[in-house]
Amino acid sequence: MKIKINIGDTVAVLDDVIKGKVLSVSKSIVEMESTDGFIFKFSPNELVVIKESQFDLSKYSDISNEALFEQSKGTEPKKKSIQFKSDLKEDKHPPMEVDLHIHNLIPSTKGMDNYDMLNTQMEHAKHKLEFAIKNRIPKIVFIHGKGEGVLKSELEFLFKNYHVKFYEASYKKYGLGATEVYIYQNPKN
Repeated sequence: MKIKINIGDTVAVLDDVIKGKVLSVSKSIVEMESTDGFIFKFSPNELVVIKESQFDLSKYSDISNEALFEQSKGTEPKKKSIQFKSDLKEDKHPPMEVDLHIHNLIPSTKGMDNYDMLNTQMEHAKHKLEFAIKNRIPKIVFIHGKGEGVLKSELEFLFKNYHVKFYEASYKKYGLGATEVYIYQNPKN
């Protein structure tokens, strides 16, 4: 089944991370303006029409806790206590917290695009993670916010390159926008 693409539709490129509005349509070429303001030309079979905002569709899709998911839909949750990995045992020391919101890292984002801001956030996260490893800090919480999930995905990719375990941080304290990292410690020799 072929979906008709019309002028004004919001479309996304199938094999790339580009989306935007359709400016013109011919049989073999669709011209679109990306969300960054660039003009691109694609064949219609390289595009998909976005009917609903991805944010609306995936707003709660990453919630693995069934009771919380039901509560977000407005239904009564099943009688189950909500428990997170970080709440299972009380630690003597609170985890190190790193807020990765861009306005907390640099004085101004003027002249920066999303790629530059993401790189700044990732460099800061990598530096803090290596600091925690070097100083034998067992837990660190990265506050990344909810957003579209790009920073969270990049953080998870970063964590896979280290000898750490990571999971959602306490919902009570951080909401849905934080990841807690447990750093495996080697005993001192």
